[in-house]
Amino acid sequence: MARDAKPPVSAYIRARNEARMIADVARAALQVADEVVVVDSGSTDDTARLAAEAGARVVRQDWLGNGHQKRFAEEQCRHDWLLDLDADEIVTPELAAEIRALFDGGEPPRPVYRTPMAIAPPVGEPWTRFGLAKRCKLYDRRVVRAPAHAAWDQFAVPAGVKTGRLKNPIIHHAFADTAHLVDKLNRNSSTRARELAPKPMPVLALRVFFGLPFYFARRYLLDGLFRGGVYGFSFALLSAWGRWLRDVKMFERRKKEAERRK
Repeated sequence: MARDAKPPVSAYIRARNEARMIADVARAALQVADEVVVVDSGSTDDTARLAAEAGARVVRQDWLGNGHQKRFAEEQCRHDWLLDLDADEIVTPELAAEIRALFDGGEPPRPVYRTPMAIAPPVGEPWTRFGLAKRCKLYDRRVVRAPAHAAWDQFAVPAGVKTGRLKNPIIHHAFADTAHLVDKLNRNSSTRARELAPKPMPVLALRVFFGLPFYFARRYLLDGLFRGGVYGFSFALLSAWGRWLRDVKMFERRKKEAERRK
């Protein structure tokens, strides 16, 4: 591949009212992707215009559900190799160079690549040395596809498929401020409590009573968010609350279903 050529990669982004960052996300993706496809599900702000001006191809599609919307986005892409990005995730120059290098000798040796995800707090530097999640962001759609699911949008790697690992992270600007984060966590917990198969009532009751401190300890201590100062503590606590809120809402759902059956 020529030095300045882009590999045969399509980046896709699901968006609705994402004017805050969509132009930056699209431009950053174009460092490595041959095309960027933004699937807009009815934005009332400047998302579509800003994405198009940044070089993306905008496709409009009403919201189908988390996994279903990704499936639709995959089908709009020209290439089989896909880069899955949210509308607040930035591809760094280092990651772009690493992905380009994978294609130097033709197709990459693995069909799926896990990518570190580094949170960027509203103030301060991204947390690139702690609190990193791993997501399968670069993949060959001939081997694996996003799940056809209303709530879940992360695919399981098929048995026998070997994954590669990318070293440089995507920078995830997960929240503009605390109010934004609370809104996202509340919305996501409602979707998952409604769409995922519910756990048995005794399990949910135990999680409602005891889950919150466990979820917090996992994020704050095991994931290293204690190194993030005030924002690290706040983010760990709010993330734990969002996970716990799903349990509470699922418990409430089961109670209402039991009442209707009486």
